[in-house]
Amino acid sequence: MLVFIDESGDPGMPPGGSCSAFFTVTLIAFEDHDEAAAVEQRLALLKRELRLPDRFEFHFSKLRTDWREAFLRAVAPYEWFYFSVVINKAKLTGRGFQFPDPFYKYTCGLVFQNAKPYLNDSIVVIDGSGGREFRNQLNTYLRKRVNEAGDGPKFIRKVKVQDSDRNLLLQLADMVCGAVARGYTQPQENNRYRRLISHREMLVQFWPK
Repeated sequence: MLVFIDESGDPGMPPGGSCSAFFTVTLIAFEDHDEAAAVEQRLALLKRELRLPDRFEFHFSKLRTDWREAFLRAVAPYEWFYFSVVINKAKLTGRGFQFPDPFYKYTCGLVFQNAKPYLNDSIVVIDGSGGREFRNQLNTYLRKRVNEAGDGPKFIRKVKVQDSDRNLLLQLADMVCGAVARGYTQPQENNRYRRLISHREMLVQFWPK
Protein backbone atom coordinates (compact mmCIF):
# COMPACT_ATOMS: atom_id res chain seq x y z
CA MET A 1 0.00 0.00 0.00
CA LEU A 2 1.18 3.51 -0.81
CA VAL A 3 0.33 6.46 1.45
CA PHE A 4 1.04 10.16 0.86
CA ILE A 5 0.75 12.93 3.44
CA ASP A 6 0.41 16.68 3.10
CA GLU A 7 -0.87 19.61 5.12
CA SER A 8 -2.61 22.93 4.68
CA GLY A 9 -2.22 25.90 6.99
CA ASP A 10 0.47 25.83 9.65
CA PRO A 11 0.92 24.46 13.17
CA GLY A 12 1.78 27.87 14.58
CA MET A 13 -0.04 29.36 17.55
CA PRO A 14 -1.96 31.43 18.46
CA PRO A 15 -4.31 31.58 15.44
CA GLY A 16 -4.73 34.91 13.73
CA GLY A 17 -2.18 37.29 12.29
CA SER A 18 0.55 35.28 10.58
CA CYS A 19 -0.80 31.92 11.85
CA SER A 20 -3.69 30.15 10.15
CA ALA A 21 -7.01 29.59 11.93
CA PHE A 22 -7.03 25.90 10.95
CA PHE A 23 -4.40 23.22 10.42
CA THR A 24 -5.30 20.34 8.10
CA VAL A 25 -3.44 17.09 7.49
CA THR A 26 -4.57 14.73 4.73
CA LEU A 27 -3.65 11.11 4.05
CA ILE A 28 -4.05 9.70 0.51
CA ALA A 29 -3.88 5.91 0.10
CA PHE A 30 -3.60 3.53 -2.84
CA GLU A 31 -4.13 -0.17 -2.25
CA ASP A 32 -2.78 -1.00 -5.71
CA HIS A 33 0.59 0.23 -6.98
CA ASP A 34 -0.59 -0.04 -10.60
CA GLU A 35 -3.48 2.30 -9.82
CA ALA A 36 -1.04 4.81 -8.33
CA ALA A 37 1.07 4.60 -11.50
CA ALA A 38 -2.07 5.14 -13.60
CA VAL A 39 -2.84 8.35 -11.67
CA GLU A 40 0.71 9.56 -12.24
CA GLN A 41 0.31 8.95 -15.99
CA ARG A 42 -3.04 10.77 -16.00
CA LEU A 43 -1.56 13.80 -14.26
CA ALA A 44 1.38 13.89 -16.66
CA LEU A 45 -1.16 13.91 -19.49
CA LEU A 46 -3.13 16.66 -17.75
CA LYS A 47 -0.05 18.88 -17.84
CA ARG A 48 0.04 18.52 -21.62
CA GLU A 49 -3.70 19.16 -21.87
CA LEU A 50 -3.26 22.38 -19.88
CA ARG A 51 -0.07 23.25 -21.81
CA LEU A 52 2.02 23.27 -18.66
CA PRO A 53 5.76 22.49 -18.55
CA ASP A 54 6.80 18.98 -17.50
CA ARG A 55 8.33 20.25 -14.24
CA PHE A 56 5.22 22.24 -13.27
CA GLU A 57 4.08 21.50 -9.71
CA PHE A 58 0.37 21.31 -8.90
CA HIS A 59 -0.09 23.28 -5.69
CA PHE A 60 -3.66 24.06 -4.64
CA SER A 61 -3.09 27.55 -3.29
CA LYS A 62 -1.28 28.68 -6.46
CA LEU A 63 -3.63 27.30 -9.12
CA ARG A 64 -6.40 28.94 -11.08
CA THR A 65 -9.93 27.78 -10.28
CA ASP A 66 -10.38 25.95 -13.59
CA TRP A 67 -7.06 24.12 -13.18
CA ARG A 68 -8.01 23.00 -9.67
CA GLU A 69 -11.27 21.59 -10.98
CA ALA A 70 -9.57 19.95 -13.98
CA PHE A 71 -7.07 18.26 -11.66
CA LEU A 72 -9.69 16.90 -9.27
CA ARG A 73 -11.92 15.69 -12.10
CA ALA A 74 -8.93 13.96 -13.70
CA VAL A 75 -8.11 11.89 -10.60
CA ALA A 76 -11.68 11.26 -9.41
CA PRO A 77 -12.32 8.08 -11.49
CA TYR A 78 -9.33 6.19 -10.05
CA GLU A 79 -9.28 3.90 -7.00
CA TRP A 80 -7.82 5.74 -4.03
CA PHE A 81 -9.19 7.14 -0.79
CA TYR A 82 -8.40 9.83 1.75
CA PHE A 83 -8.72 10.82 5.39
CA SER A 84 -8.29 14.34 6.77
CA VAL A 85 -8.06 15.95 10.18
CA VAL A 86 -8.87 19.65 10.47
CA ILE A 87 -7.66 21.24 13.71
CA ASN A 88 -9.69 24.20 14.96
CA LYS A 89 -6.91 26.10 16.69
CA ALA A 90 -9.20 28.55 18.47
CA LYS A 91 -10.51 25.70 20.65
CA LEU A 92 -7.14 24.20 21.64
CA THR A 93 -6.13 24.44 25.27
CA GLY A 94 -3.22 22.02 25.83
CA ARG A 95 0.22 23.54 26.40
CA GLY A 96 1.81 21.09 23.93
CA PHE A 97 -0.02 22.73 21.05
CA GLN A 98 2.11 25.84 21.49
CA PHE A 99 5.05 24.03 19.86
CA PRO A 100 4.86 23.36 16.09
CA ASP A 101 6.69 19.99 15.93
CA PRO A 102 4.61 18.21 18.62
CA PHE A 103 1.48 19.83 17.17
CA TYR A 104 2.28 18.51 13.68
CA LYS A 105 3.14 15.01 14.95
CA TYR A 106 -0.04 14.88 17.04
CA THR A 107 -2.20 15.81 14.05
CA CYS A 108 -0.48 13.20 11.87
CA GLY A 109 -1.14 10.68 14.63
CA LEU A 110 -4.85 11.50 14.59
CA VAL A 111 -5.21 11.02 10.85
CA PHE A 112 -3.29 7.73 10.97
CA GLN A 113 -5.42 6.44 13.84
CA ASN A 114 -8.54 7.16 11.78
CA ALA A 115 -7.07 5.42 8.73
CA LYS A 116 -5.48 2.52 10.66
CA PRO A 117 -8.18 -0.10 9.92
CA TYR A 118 -7.54 0.44 6.20
CA LEU A 119 -3.73 0.38 6.25
CA ASN A 120 -1.56 -2.66 5.63
CA ASP A 121 2.24 -2.76 5.35
CA SER A 122 2.19 0.81 4.04
CA ILE A 123 5.00 2.80 2.52
CA VAL A 124 4.37 6.35 3.73
CA VAL A 125 5.75 9.24 1.67
CA ILE A 126 6.02 12.75 3.11
CA ASP A 127 7.30 15.96 1.57
CA GLY A 128 10.96 16.76 2.10
CA SER A 129 10.30 20.07 3.87
CA GLY A 130 11.50 20.37 7.43
CA GLY A 131 14.77 19.34 9.02
CA ARG A 132 16.24 15.84 9.08
CA GLU A 133 15.82 15.55 12.86
CA PHE A 134 12.11 16.35 12.64
CA ARG A 135 11.58 13.82 9.81
CA ASN A 136 13.35 11.13 11.84
CA GLN A 137 11.19 11.96 14.86
CA LEU A 138 8.05 11.74 12.75
CA ASN A 139 9.14 8.37 11.37
CA THR A 140 9.68 6.97 14.87
CA TYR A 141 6.50 8.58 16.21
CA LEU A 142 4.27 7.11 13.49
CA ARG A 143 5.74 3.64 13.79
CA LYS A 144 5.31 3.59 17.57
CA ARG A 145 1.85 5.11 17.57
CA VAL A 146 0.32 3.19 14.65
CA ASN A 147 2.07 -0.20 14.54
CA GLU A 148 1.11 -2.96 16.96
CA ALA A 149 3.67 -4.10 19.49
CA GLY A 150 5.47 -7.43 19.15
CA ASP A 151 4.33 -9.68 16.32
CA GLY A 152 1.14 -7.74 15.65
CA PRO A 153 0.27 -6.36 12.22
CA LYS A 154 2.53 -3.70 10.77
CA PHE A 155 0.39 -0.92 9.39
CA ILE A 156 3.47 1.11 8.40
CA ARG A 157 6.48 -0.60 6.80
CA LYS A 158 8.59 2.50 6.19
CA VAL A 159 8.42 6.28 5.97
CA LYS A 160 10.12 7.88 2.98
CA VAL A 161 10.90 11.52 2.26
CA GLN A 162 10.62 12.86 -1.28
CA ASP A 163 10.38 16.29 -2.85
CA SER A 164 6.86 17.18 -3.93
CA ASP A 165 8.03 18.93 -7.08
CA ARG A 166 9.14 15.55 -8.42
CA ASN A 167 6.30 13.41 -7.04
CA LEU A 168 2.86 13.78 -8.62
CA LEU A 169 1.20 11.74 -5.87
CA LEU A 170 2.47 14.10 -3.18
CA GLN A 171 0.95 16.83 -5.35
CA LEU A 172 -2.31 14.86 -5.29
CA ALA A 173 -2.17 14.91 -1.48
CA ASP A 174 -1.60 18.67 -1.60
CA MET A 175 -4.57 19.19 -3.91
CA VAL A 176 -6.94 17.07 -1.86
CA CYS A 177 -5.78 18.65 1.38
CA GLY A 178 -6.31 22.09 -0.15
CA ALA A 179 -9.79 21.12 -1.31
CA VAL A 180 -10.75 19.99 2.21
CA ALA A 181 -9.19 23.00 3.94
CA ARG A 182 -10.89 25.42 1.55
CA GLY A 183 -14.29 24.32 2.84
CA TYR A 184 -13.34 25.72 6.26
CA THR A 185 -11.34 28.78 5.30
CA GLN A 186 -13.90 29.90 2.67
CA PRO A 187 -17.20 28.22 3.54
CA GLN A 188 -19.09 30.53 1.19
CA GLU A 189 -17.77 28.41 -1.69
CA ASN A 190 -19.91 25.52 -0.41
CA ASN A 191 -17.16 22.90 -0.76
CA ARG A 192 -17.08 23.23 -4.56
CA TYR A 193 -13.75 21.38 -4.80
CA ARG A 194 -14.35 18.74 -2.14
CA ARG A 195 -17.59 17.72 -3.81
CA LEU A 196 -15.66 16.67 -6.94
CA ILE A 197 -13.90 13.93 -4.95
CA SER A 198 -16.54 13.22 -2.31
CA HIS A 199 -16.76 9.56 -3.37
CA ARG A 200 -13.07 9.14 -2.42
CA GLU A 201 -13.58 10.53 1.09
CA MET A 202 -13.51 8.12 4.03
CA LEU A 203 -13.53 10.61 6.93
CA VAL A 204 -12.86 14.27 7.61
CA GLN A 205 -12.51 14.90 11.34
CA PHE A 206 -13.00 18.47 12.56
CA TRP A 207 -11.54 18.86 16.05
CA PRO A 208 -12.17 20.31 18.57
CA LYS A 209 -15.75 21.29 17.72
